[in-house]
Formats: sequence, structure tokens, C-alpha cells
Amino acid sequence: MATATTHYQDALIVLGAAGLVVPLLRRIGINSILGFLLVGIVLSPGLLGRAAIQIPLLDIFLITNPDEISAFAEYGVVFLMFLIGLEISPQRLLTMKQLVFGLGGLQILVSATILTVLMRWLGYADREALILALALSLSSTAIVIQLFADDKRLNSGAGQLSFAVLLMQDLAVIPILLLLNVSSSGSENFIATDLAIVLIQAILAIASIVVLGKFALQPFLRLVAGTKSSDLFMAAVLFIAVGTGALATSAGLSMSLGAFTGGLMLAETEYRRAIETLIEPFKGLLLGAFFLLVGLSMSTATFLQNPLHILMLAGAFMIVKAVIIFGLGRVFKQSIAVSFESAALLGPCGEFAFVVIAAAKSVGLFSNPETENILLAVAITMIAIPLVAKLSKTILRKKREVSAQTTFEQQDLPANLEAHVIIVGFGRVGTLTASMLDEHKIPYIVLDSNVAVITEAKKLGLQAFYGDASNPEFLRKCGLDHARALAVTMDNPERAEEIVRNSRVEHADLKIIARARDEAYAIKLYEAGATEAVPETIEASLQLGEALLVETGVPMGLAIASVHERRDGFRKLLGRPNRKQILANTKKSLRDRLNN
Repeated sequence: MATATTHYQDALIVLGAAGLVVPLLRRIGINSILGFLLVGIVLSPGLLGRAAIQIPLLDIFLITNPDEISAFAEYGVVFLMFLIGLEISPQRLLTMKQLVFGLGGLQILVSATILTVLMRWLGYADREALILALALSLSSTAIVIQLFADDKRLNSGAGQLSFAVLLMQDLAVIPILLLLNVSSSGSENFIATDLAIVLIQAILAIASIVVLGKFALQPFLRLVAGTKSSDLFMAAVLFIAVGTGALATSAGLSMSLGAFTGGLMLAETEYRRAIETLIEPFKGLLLGAFFLLVGLSMSTATFLQNPLHILMLAGAFMIVKAVIIFGLGRVFKQSIAVSFESAALLGPCGEFAFVVIAAAKSVGLFSNPETENILLAVAITMIAIPLVAKLSKTILRKKREVSAQTTFEQQDLPANLEAHVIIVGFGRVGTLTASMLDEHKIPYIVLDSNVAVITEAKKLGLQAFYGDASNPEFLRKCGLDHARALAVTMDNPERAEEIVRNSRVEHADLKIIARARDEAYAIKLYEAGATEAVPETIEASLQLGEALLVETGVPMGLAIASVHERRDGFRKLLGRPNRKQILANTKKSLRDRLNN
């Protein structure tokens, strides 16, 4: 029994971390990737291993064979790249070629040059310094892409720029491994020939995957899907993801790059969403195992011997790369915000540094004792990525707030407006509302607290103004006293209620039409003084009911009358106020304001 328990111990620890510890850490705001890293550090020989010497019972939490987990953990990155390929169509990839090969290539070249000088200063020979610098110039595809995917921002400016650079870094794996092989063999004469052979192999491998994707993978999936067996479809998808990676590996490419190409070939098929749903759970668990192993590899004893030196190395790696990426982003005409966020996330090192250093050590390279410090510095930079991401978002948000305040102070507010409608919020609902007013030639102005939204509205020739519509003074300057109506279209219940209440206090006779998520929020808006509160859930139900009645043979007039009758019933049920109630609510709000 003890033997069986020992055999499954490592798998149980990984599953326990994924199912119990990491979710608890997420409850206190710690990213899942960072959570797996922290669990790995706690379970490492330097911490839990030492404690287990004093408390033998802790042995059950020690991972006894990391190599077995490592073999599966590497598939986490493979599945991640396969999913990224599914998100990127070949056409979209071609439009990014300038960022991929231009900016991405220059980033590797410039970063490796500067880091080579640093490695030489640390005592490495020329070729070892170059290989190590190239490895350190790469960033963490797994963490960065996962962060953008979690925030659903892969298609944002920073997401696309980061992805382009990371894709070029994956392509750079080939020459780095070649230099490692040449260095280990001691060859000095055939680098160009070897490079040409490897590049030809790489091109043939990618071409093979593309041909397979076009002429074999899609018919294969169609055949399997025709069986209507979810088990067989899952097996086929896993076979494609791993098989394309294995084909790339046989040609000297990284397995993740092959999987990315395989996913790319299936990006425009009807099976894309089904494949994403199947792969996502595998990817999450295996990526977690990968980063748990990264945490296990950290030697806390080595860190405690010289923490300042290791932290300075980590800082140097991050600053050098971040400055280079930011500068190149600006050269390639990316905005300051996009360049800054990409630089912050791509400045830290990536998982490939561990792969290169481990491979180099296995052939007798990197005997310099400084290598252990560099490994720790790399791990620290990776641990810092989620924290750096939060910090960069905070900085950019504060910058936008300052910019917004400047815009507010410099804008000319409207004057001499009469019988106009004020639309607060210019998202999907606000835009549709404005188009209907345009159709009937009713004048209106647009208010929003998002500078980008106001800028776009001004480009369309609209009277649009930045500001906080919950501020009565701002509403007065926008002609609230002379407005025909106020439309509150924003999807923010608390702010919408505040705007309705303050507007009603300022203007007792104003018609206020407000958007509500459901009937509960509609009641609150009516209590705040809304003339009409439109619950989205009820309106969607009424429209669906109207369409159903018409399609089942009920005359259009009767169907519309039925909908109107139901709508009036809901208004009474929700407590739609009459004029006397509105005035009473207004007086109460005024008294509350005076008392406060």
C-alpha cells in the first residue's frame, strides 16, 4: 500500500495544488500562475525539504520524482501555443509580419548584444556568453499570453505587440539550439553549413504541417466528427496538437512552434470553438505543473547566501529588455501605453532559459558557479510578471485619469442649448439611441467619462463632452435646465442610480429614461426619480414573445397590443411613479442632501 501511495504521490500533490491551494490563493487576488510558482517554492527541498527533516510527517508533501512530472508539464506550453494558433488566422499573421520579424527580430538582436557584455563581465567565455544572452533575451510565452487570455485582451494593442515579439522569440529557438550544439562539439568551422541545414529542415517541417493542415487535418476532423463521439473527437484533437509538435521537434524546431502552426491551420474551420473547449482544461493543469516545477527548482539556500546580487541580476535583465522593447515599440509607431505595457510584461525572462541552461549543463557547458544565481534571477523575474502586470495597469490608469482631467479642463462645454436630449454613456445602447434621435432630427449631446469614447464621437462630428455626469454642476453646464430629456444608457447600476437621483433633484419636471439590467435595478431607478426605467431582461422577453406570437400565426396588431399590455403590467408591478410621486421623491432627496 505504501508503494502504491508513493507512486501516485507526485500526481496527487499537483492535483491538490490545482484543485485546492491555487483556488484559495486566487480568492486573495493571487494569479493562478503565480500561485503554482509559490506552491513550488514552498514544496522545494530548500523549504519543505528542510522542515521534513525535523517533522517526518511532511514527507508526504514532497515531490519525489520531478522528472516524471516534467515530461507531462512541457505539454502545457504545447497546448497553450496550439490554442494561440487557433485564435490567429494565417491572414492576420501576415498583417503582423512587420512586428514579428522587424520589432521582434531587433529586440532579440539588441537584447542579446547588451546581455552578452554582461555575461562576459560575469566571467563566461564568448560563445557561452552569447548562448546565455540569447536565452535570457527571450520572454515567458506561457505567462504573458495566459495573462492576456485571462483578461480577454489578446486582440488589444499590447496583446498583439506582445504576441508578435513572443512568436519571433519562439522562432529564434532554432539558431540558439544550433549554437549550443556547435559549442558542445567544439566545432569552429561549419556553423554556416549547419545553420543552413537546420533552417532547411525547419522550413520543410513547417511546410509539411501547412500541407497536412490544408489537405489532411480538416478532412480527418470531419471524418471523426461524423462519428458523433466526443471521446474520439477529443483523442483526434490531442493527436493533432501533439503530433504537429512532434513533427516540428524531429526537424530541430520547438514542439510549441509546431503545435502553434497546427492550430493556425485549424483557425478558420468550423471546429475551432469545439477544439478550444476540449484543450483548455488540459492546458491549464499542465501549465500549472510546469510552473510548479519552476518553483521547485529554486534553491532558497543559494538565494539567502547572496540575495542582493541575485535581485540586482533580475533587475538588470528586466530593465535592459524593457527599455529596448519600449524604444522599439515607439520606433515602430506603437502608442506610449501599448509600448509601456508590452515592455513591462516582456522585460522578465522566460521558461526557455531553464531549458537552455539544463541542456548546456548536460553537455558540460556553463560550469561557472554564477549560473545558479542566474537561474534564480530568471525565476524571480518570472514570478514578478503578474505583479508587474498589475503595476503597469495601475500606472496607465493613473496616466489616463490625468489625461482625462486635462481634457475636461480644456474642453469648451456647450452653450445656449434648448430642447435637446442629453445621452449619458455612449456605448452600444447610447450609440443606437443617438442614431434614432438623428433619424427624427432631435438635437442631442453625448456625455461619457471615457476619453477614448468621446474622442471617437467627436470624429463622427457629434457634440460629445468628457465628464462625470453624476456631478450636478457638470450637468448644469451641459444645459440640464433646458433639456427635453435625459437618457442614461450606461451599464453601471450604481452610477446610473446616482445620476438619476441628482438629475431629478436639479430638475423636477425632466423626463429621465434610464437603462436597467433587470427589474430589481429598475425599481431602484424608479425610486431615484426615473420617468421610465427599461429592464433589459423584461424587454428581451417581450420582444421574444412578440416574435413567437407572430411566427405562430397571431396577427401583428394583436401581438403588438399584447406586448404593450404586458409592458404596462410590468410598469405597474415595478412601481412606476406618477408626477406626484416624482415630486415627493425630489423633495426627499433635497432634504437628505441638506441634512448631509
